[in-house]
Amino acid sequence: MRLRHFSPRTQDAYLNWMRRYYEFHARRDPADLGAEHVTAFLSDLATRGHVAASTQNQALAALLFLYREVLARDLPWLDDLARAKRPAHVPVVLTRDEVRLVLSHLRGTPRLMATLLYGSGLRLLECCRLRVKDVDFGRHQIVVRSGKGDKDRVTMLPATVRSALAAQLDRARDQHRRDLAQGAGWAELPGALARKLPAAGRDWAWQWVFPATRHYVDRENGQRRRHHLHETVVQQAVRQAVLASGIAKRASCHTLRHSFATHLLEDGTDIRTLQELLGHRDVATTMIYTHVLNRGPAGVRSPADRLLE
Repeated sequence: MRLRHFSPRTQDAYLNWMRRYYEFHARRDPADLGAEHVTAFLSDLATRGHVAASTQNQALAALLFLYREVLARDLPWLDDLARAKRPAHVPVVLTRDEVRLVLSHLRGTPRLMATLLYGSGLRLLECCRLRVKDVDFGRHQIVVRSGKGDKDRVTMLPATVRSALAAQLDRARDQHRRDLAQGAGWAELPGALARKLPAAGRDWAWQWVFPATRHYVDRENGQRRRHHLHETVVQQAVRQAVLASGIAKRASCHTLRHSFATHLLEDGTDIRTLQELLGHRDVATTMIYTHVLNRGPAGVRSPADRLLE
């Protein structure tokens, strides 16, 4: 999986499904099992586990990887396994007033990060993993490195967060200077960059925009590093803000990204530009936000409204 540049989270998920499959069949060698055993495992997930279609498909993908890539078994029945049909869900979207209300109940770093989720269309982990070098105040843009699908993209830097973000960078830089004075100040580098540029991990450009509050010691080289802020900090803050605002929607951090896309479409942004800003591989994924075009003055009007004329 590392050879194929799978993300760490995908590696963990696939290994978990392989273990569960192994335990489900009483620890029998998977090489001795066939299509009926894979089908039985997936059926049990759906009937007894009541998992979503996306979860069932992830388990199937892990087992396909196990048989094809790990066990190197090119079996015809692998191609005949049916994937669960994912239902089409309309994303939860907040109105502009609701976004403003949620943000008003946030403070400090979570507020700044939530504003970036809405103002730049970032995914939560993309926001947590922002590095100093990827924030370009001069060009009013943010460069997202190794986003979903290991793709880079460029998105906008909202003018409304420029001062708050600059202040955050000042605080992070002061903290980094103190770390350097204490013999720490390292940041994890992507890929093999640590071998190519051994000292780059202490450079300011590679530091996290939103660093964690505590150090940790890397097991391999003993470096005292500071990780980025954990995503659960923002998730919990946004959840509490939604509850405090009294909004009767199942809103989360990702809802702010959905709202970003929806509001841009309402403002007349073309679908291809939106696709680039969101980092979608296929424009069909972006098309789900066009549901907003069916309301408003240019949309379809309810016949009930004409009864009042």
